Amino acid sequence: MKRKTVRHGFTLIEVLIVVVILAVLAATIIPQFTDSTKDAQESVLLTNLKILRTQIQVYRAHHGGMAPSGDLSELLKATHADGTDGGKFGPYLQFIPKNDLTDSNAVKPIATADVTPGDVTSDDGWIYSTTSSKLWVNHVDYLDR
Repeated sequence: MKRKTVRHGFTLIEVLIVVVILAVLAATIIPQFTDSTKDAQESVLLTNLKILRTQIQVYRAHHGGMAPSGDLSELLKATHADGTDGGKFGPYLQFIPKNDLTDSNAVKPIATADVTPGDVTSDDGWIYSTTSSKLWVNHVDYLDR
């Protein structure tokens, strides 16, 4: 009489097939997560840029068209209509937001109305024109935003 053998476990081929399937799935899914992280950072960066630009315009509206100084420090405190400290306007921001690309919230003032790629440095977070009140991200890839 023949005895039935009972299998306990998987064969090597079955295990290899499962490993290959998992590797293929991982290779297709992992790049999508890295792209979403970059997209989220870019979204935060552009939101911070929009907030800063909006608050600069609100400051100008409250101060008769006068722009904040090159470091944007007036946005962080209450001011009078002539720009002096202690008035009823502001503060417009609690802090200058950080540029995640340069890991800095420092503002680089420029005297020209528009930015050029030569104005970009690696130390500052933002570039601000004191003549036109325009603000840019301090990164070559984002100067047109």
